[in-house]
Amino acid sequence: MPSVSAHVALTLAQHIDHVFGVMGNGNAYFLDAIESQTDAVFTAVRHEQGAVVAADAHFRASGRVAAATSTYGAGFTNTLTALAEAVQAHVPLVLVVGDEPTSGPRPWDVDQIALASAVGARTYTTGRADAAATTVIAIEHALTYRVPVVLAIPYDVAALEAGPVPEAPAPRTPVPLAARGDFAEGMLDEMADALRTAERPFLLAGRGAWLAGAGDALGELAEATGALTASTALGRGVFPDTRYDLGVTGGFGADGAMALVHQADVAVVFGASLNQFTMRFGELFSPGTRVFQIDVAPAATHAHVGGFVRADARLAASALLERLSDERFARRNAPAADESADSVRAKRTTPREARTPTWRESVDVAAARAYAEGDAFAADGRLDPRSAARRIAELLPEDRVVVSDGGHFIGWANMYWPVAAPDRMMMVGTAFQSIGQGWPSVVGATRARPDSTVVLTSGDGGGLMAIADLESAVRAAGGHGCAVIWNDAAYGAEVNLYGLKGLAEGPMLIPEVDFAAFGAAVGAEGVVVRSLADLDRLGAWASEDPDARRFLVLDLRISGRIVAPYQQEIIRVNS
Repeated sequence: MPSVSAHVALTLAQHIDHVFGVMGNGNAYFLDAIESQTDAVFTAVRHEQGAVVAADAHFRASGRVAAATSTYGAGFTNTLTALAEAVQAHVPLVLVVGDEPTSGPRPWDVDQIALASAVGARTYTTGRADAAATTVIAIEHALTYRVPVVLAIPYDVAALEAGPVPEAPAPRTPVPLAARGDFAEGMLDEMADALRTAERPFLLAGRGAWLAGAGDALGELAEATGALTASTALGRGVFPDTRYDLGVTGGFGADGAMALVHQADVAVVFGASLNQFTMRFGELFSPGTRVFQIDVAPAATHAHVGGFVRADARLAASALLERLSDERFARRNAPAADESADSVRAKRTTPREARTPTWRESVDVAAARAYAEGDAFAADGRLDPRSAARRIAELLPEDRVVVSDGGHFIGWANMYWPVAAPDRMMMVGTAFQSIGQGWPSVVGATRARPDSTVVLTSGDGGGLMAIADLESAVRAAGGHGCAVIWNDAAYGAEVNLYGLKGLAEGPMLIPEVDFAAFGAAVGAEGVVVRSLADLDRLGAWASEDPDARRFLVLDLRISGRIVAPYQQEIIRVNS
């Protein structure tokens, strides 16, 4: 008869097709059931944190929930940083763990429910009679609230016979949140009026807009209003028309583009939390900008927001389009009080190019989005990361998913590498301000998009912290994976923030590590990059058959003296 663990595995596998983890005493029976009784694919990682990171990256790359698993005690505590990141980033996943016996804790047990709660994750504990139903409830919770959940199997329950697996209802998923009530409807009216009369309208979208499937509606809204557009770092690529898109906002944004945003007289924000980095520490908009926000959060998330509607981004964008469509033609071509009928007819038949251009048609968006080109080498003789990032962007395969660790280096990929859509660029770790989650992100992303090239961008500090899962990344991705290590022999962010203040730099420095050799040790091809010419190997690699080539590790020996603009902004604020 199926065990409690088999009930969990069989029910989970009806809704989840990938599981990532490390086997131990507490999850042995669960993994046996996953492997022998379901079609779910299990991918082993080498550190329990990597299991949660891989499940996190899998969702970000595909929109499909995945599971992670670890044993109890030390295995579970190893997951906590990654679990906190998933909570902060609103990423749904299920972490299946062993737990203390129902008779009470052993010397090596800890209060896992309290630890999970401390980082914001809810725990559901299975019993002998309710394992299937509890599993469905856990999945439902994750999907409803967009958070990770912990599904615990007590040690003395895991192998108990539980009878036939009962039919369990499918998890309920929330319907998109529509604006409700007179106040919300009135605020949408006000937003539409503001966009209708704006001279310099601007639309900003974040990852929430992408998750809502709002891209097409936002593109139509931008066209209808003549607005310039931009996105947050996690929403890059959400607007379908790049001709009038200013790229990413905040510290990653180009100076010219941010100057244009500052000129906007009306800004409407969709599915973006407007954190301090997106808002350039309060300086993204001018004091005269009317800022409206649409989000599923309970209330506006920034003090500069003057009007807020709680709603799904796609539904709200469509509602604004409906309001604008009835009067859009009249607004653009309304006759003056003293205009004759003939002049009105002439205006309405005037070719678009002969009319006064809208704000977005009058600016040079390409020039505004331009970043500094950089030099071949910095003053210290090491590679300039700006020119390296620009050259890598030219050589990378077009069909790619970029996964980023955290650290000073994150500016280079976000500034210089084009992104096709928000699920093609993810920064696992930045929500919780952690590093060391890069290598296992490759594992989750490559399982989510097996036909794309998965590109890791990581610093040497984070790369070393997660080095156990270098092997996992190489094994999982093979020739569909590539890693770019920005190796400045330091914790660059700390050097920039605290070294410049005169603090001792010794603890901030890292002896230069040969990541190319690390990669070769686990079956990858490693290349030390000291000049732009050394990057030619990336171009050749990109043209090879992914099934025949090896995972590529590029160890870029960059200068730490080139400080990313976003970091300069942080330095200025902290000074």
